[in-house]
Amino acid sequence: MKLICIGRNYTEHIAELENEKPKDPVVFLKPDTAILLKKQPFFIPDFSNDVHHEVEILVKINRLGKHIDKQFAHKYYDEIGLGIDFTARDLQGDLKAKGLPWEKAKAFDGAAVIGDWLPKKKFADVNSITFSLKKNDKIVQNGNTSLMLWKIDEIIEYVSKYFTLKIGDIIFTGTPAGVSKVEPNDTLKGYIEDHEMFSIKIK
Repeated sequence: MKLICIGRNYTEHIAELENEKPKDPVVFLKPDTAILLKKQPFFIPDFSNDVHHEVEILVKINRLGKHIDKQFAHKYYDEIGLGIDFTARDLQGDLKAKGLPWEKAKAFDGAAVIGDWLPKKKFADVNSITFSLKKNDKIVQNGNTSLMLWKIDEIIEYVSKYFTLKIGDIIFTGTPAGVSKVEPNDTLKGYIEDHEMFSIKIK
């Protein structure tokens, strides 16, 4: 399985990082080795002094698909989740400055938190899901899928032009504003509405 990640999908986060608003979704991949094992802490890697949390709504693909039209995209997932795209911001900045790919900053071991899953049918509208991240019991990120530049079904249509989607693939749909550095002994807890989806210790 693969992790397909969307960058720059919330206007305030684009402004936060002083990036340009993209004309098309920004897409990058993480390998399955990036997944943080359940109930394991996240260890800050020794090659970075500035790892940031990025909380994101996740979608799990449930059937094989290629060139999926937006009007049929809703048939390709029936679960909504929450996760973190950990980013070595200092390393990413160096790579971007050199015009190089981001993978070392985004796809390292443990860089993808995948929390629990909720049935899609639980939500009246997948384009209006509230979610948040608490760091040490203080809300640091707060988002709603209504604020996405590209909604879930549009993302599925776009990425399936380039990558065949397979059962079990997971799409990270982008992060709202509020990303910040994690420190040893931090606790990160993610919520969809009032459901706690994960709890991670930082080491």
